[in-house]
Amino acid sequence: MSEVERNDKNYTVYYHLRAPHGLINDPNGLVYFNNQYHVFFQWNPEGTTHANKTWGHAVSTDLIEWDYLKPALEPTDWFDKDGCYSGSAFEKDGKLYLFYTGNVRNVSGERESYQCLAVSEDGIHFEKKGPLFDHPNNYTAHLRDPKIWQEKDEYWMILGAQTHDLKGTTIVYRSSDLLNWSFEGEFMDVLPDFGYMWECPDVLQLPNKDVFVFSPQGLEAKGDLYQNIFQTGYMLGEFKAGKFIPDKGNFIEMDRGFEFYAPQSFKDNNGRTLIFGWMGAMDPDVEKAVPTIKEGWIHHLTLPREIKIVGNQLLQQPVEELKELRHESFDLLKDIAEKDSIEFSTPEQEINCSWNDAPASFVWKFLNEVTVTYDATEKRITVERTNWLTGERETRSVSLTRALERLQLFLEDSSMEIYLNQGAEVFSLRYFNDNRTSMWQWKEENWKDHLADLTVHELKRTIKFK
Repeated sequence: MSEVERNDKNYTVYYHLRAPHGLINDPNGLVYFNNQYHVFFQWNPEGTTHANKTWGHAVSTDLIEWDYLKPALEPTDWFDKDGCYSGSAFEKDGKLYLFYTGNVRNVSGERESYQCLAVSEDGIHFEKKGPLFDHPNNYTAHLRDPKIWQEKDEYWMILGAQTHDLKGTTIVYRSSDLLNWSFEGEFMDVLPDFGYMWECPDVLQLPNKDVFVFSPQGLEAKGDLYQNIFQTGYMLGEFKAGKFIPDKGNFIEMDRGFEFYAPQSFKDNNGRTLIFGWMGAMDPDVEKAVPTIKEGWIHHLTLPREIKIVGNQLLQQPVEELKELRHESFDLLKDIAEKDSIEFSTPEQEINCSWNDAPASFVWKFLNEVTVTYDATEKRITVERTNWLTGERETRSVSLTRALERLQLFLEDSSMEIYLNQGAEVFSLRYFNDNRTSMWQWKEENWKDHLADLTVHELKRTIKFK
């Protein structure tokens, strides 16, 4: 994080949304309300551990400049005294409804979960209404993360759940008024044996296709798949009469990088389906070693992404508004002919690269830390970084369904997002290395063949915490 030379030391240069201090995790309550984007998020304002969970709150008119407000929800009541856990938002009759999970440890130290409601007239001050219904039978206390949406005159809620035989699942409720809810059973008739808990379920309703997004825990690594501590992915299908009917196909990981987890979607005033995700799901020992803890903060959200379905393919694309981050742009198509590296003037960069024909294989190294390798024969991308706890190099890979045509990369001081082929595949990652340089280097000369565009945008944005 680079300090800006200003009299006000509260200013820092970055463009990923994060908390002013403490620990941030899941995005919550994403909504467009009263002409503003509202992003709530799990936040521990008192430290960098997973305790004291409140709902942090940031608002924006353009998805670029964010104002940080006072917490919307704090763990102050009997039904949420040990944490206001994740949930979602819904606007009805000019009011903003927040649905969340109240986490409680009883006198015996056992977990209790309550699905709760809070309501606001202005989107800033919220009145808690308490639990909405009793805990359903046949499920453990691991029941959380309510997501709400509307179909015609009915409202639907899905919850991440765990059965008594310790299998992950999603359950569904129905309401006519957002206040009184009836249990409708399992979200899918045929449950895959797929981990011990499903978190942060979501339904994205796109033209001619629904998408069920969830974050299973307890999957074993399988080749390139499921390499992170927890996973996030999706199934394409149809939501009908309280059930999700998946197409023939598998669970597909939503992000091929290292830390992506717990995304949430919402529709904005332009009808776009947007998501934010959390860049911070790590092994506990790795998390404790994150260098920013010394600065009093840890983790941040992804860039806002627009979700589209094109040809039965889910695409994630950085929102158009991010172009406003561009401060100065450089067309490097001719300049790189005799070079084997580029030196950046700031840590914040956007790189756009496209090819007229299928590119040759290449190896790129950024800041002497992150290596991006493309194997043209296998159409395979590998991203490599150093694990800041062990000092060992680690990789994530994916084989593309077609040759690489376009690559868009967002680079920040300690994070990177890579979008391949218009967002058909995405890598998100954090990196920390004291030996970094300011260079983008490449090894193979012929990677420049067939280039149609190579543009580097220097990004500038200052955000003030309030």
